[in-house]
Amino acid sequence: MALVLLILFGALRYEHFLGAYNVLSVLRYNSMFALTSLGMCFVIMGAGIDLSVGTTAAFASVVSALLSPYGLFPGLLGGLGAGLAVGVVNGFMVTRMNIQPFIATLSGMLVASGSGLLLAHNQSVSVSYDTDFTWLGQGDLLGFPTPAWIAAAAYVYGSVVLNFMSFGRYVLAVGGNEEAARLMGLPVDRIKFLTYVQSGVFAGLAGVILAAQFGAGQPAEGVGWELFSIAAVVVGGTLLTGGVGSVTTTLAGVLLLGLIFNVLNFENGLGWISLSAYWQSVVRGVFLMVVVMASSGAARRVARSA
Repeated sequence: MALVLLILFGALRYEHFLGAYNVLSVLRYNSMFALTSLGMCFVIMGAGIDLSVGTTAAFASVVSALLSPYGLFPGLLGGLGAGLAVGVVNGFMVTRMNIQPFIATLSGMLVASGSGLLLAHNQSVSVSYDTDFTWLGQGDLLGFPTPAWIAAAAYVYGSVVLNFMSFGRYVLAVGGNEEAARLMGLPVDRIKFLTYVQSGVFAGLAGVILAAQFGAGQPAEGVGWELFSIAAVVVGGTLLTGGVGSVTTTLAGVLLLGLIFNVLNFENGLGWISLSAYWQSVVRGVFLMVVVMASSGAARRVARSA
């Protein structure tokens, strides 16, 4: 409802809000956040958290940029491999070393950030325009941005896994009550491990799109992406305590947050307000605080009903 109301507000207030250029630009840019939010959705549904998605995307963007001279697929596979490596490390620390997810993924965030800066020598890494690598970020397919197609395919996959496959049911069971899931005979550690691996892979894919879209690997990018992803997931109705969640409404949360910043840009253009890019961090932080408080209230209501 909030998303629909925001779209109606923008359509009535701004002349080109529903124009093809603005709509396609919003979809192209926010596809990266959609991917990191999808991975975060499964992690949170399993009662975990992944603070490393932003720096993992930045690390993957550097790796894919370095491999882009060899073509689209080497660049794509390199970014996915970088995300996979971070996801494996996070999952191993959580499941085998019994480190709390907050601390484990905070460590993963620092490792990914440092690795990206080391590979890039603390500067942006230009991608090769001699290959078709940039098509992943700047190209179109059937008049629709390629990154949006990739994100749409990822969400179809996520919806099928959550609603029609045993893995999705197991994630919700583990997030609802881990001890009960163990007593039921579910492979709890393996399920949790796979959610972190999946989150890392999606973050890596977001990093590939980042490099292809902006023409460079960005080792210093990704700051605040984890907050955007957490906010989108919680706005979509997934409880931070785990056990309850939806892939489809997570996508609605991503679009809602993306359009809020888009509306702010339109307001800047009208001259009624003048907000710098730094204000986006303030808005993002306030929005996250509000949705976390709402999630806490929802969790208490679920606990009382149980």
